Amino acid sequence: MALADAHRDVVATVGIHPHDAVHATDAALESMASLARRERVVAVGEVGLDYHYDHSPREAQREAFRRFVALAKAVKKPLVIHTRAAPGDTLAILRDEGARDVGGVIHCFSEDAAFARAAMDLGFDISFSGIVTFKKSDDLRAAAKTVPLDRMLIETDAPYLAPMPFRGKRNEPAYLARTAAHLANTLGLAERDLRRATTANALRRFGLDRFAR
Repeated sequence: MALADAHRDVVATVGIHPHDAVHATDAALESMASLARRERVVAVGEVGLDYHYDHSPREAQREAFRRFVALAKAVKKPLVIHTRAAPGDTLAILRDEGARDVGGVIHCFSEDAAFARAAMDLGFDISFSGIVTFKKSDDLRAAAKTVPLDRMLIETDAPYLAPMPFRGKRNEPAYLARTAAHLANTLGLAERDLRRATTANALRRFGLDRFAR
């Protein structure tokens, strides 16, 4: 938030990662709600479920997730969703809690084409990270081919998941160009067309045009 307040080309999202869902107390949620109403906060997240690490009990993750969907609806801002090893519960909560009202982004997408279709039906865009460049990510690249260009974003997830050939190193925003190039090649698109489309999608999804000077 401090960076977003200090730099006009920076915006923020607010939320509690599922790893820390056990700390999503009433007081913490009240603090998040206050922050979420600030102008330079453009989304609620990343929030969701992580059954791979289970750093917080699953019921605590689910309860926090539900409450953050409710918060996003209250402030009328999109959600940024973290989901890992929890596809069924993630989609069920998004459906049950009416997340379609605000939509959002499936962050750092690593699921299959069926999940992508279900998420898009709920109003969510699909965001690809450096994982899509990894040698063994054939299934992810296949899923990417099913995502319409107007529903696709790209991201760093820095400092994690640097794309090839930087895998294992500290990720940084400059490497986003590598992800874009690889994804464009996978989709049979000109790189400039992918860049234009994903930039337009990000501006639309997060309402970033209002910050233009």
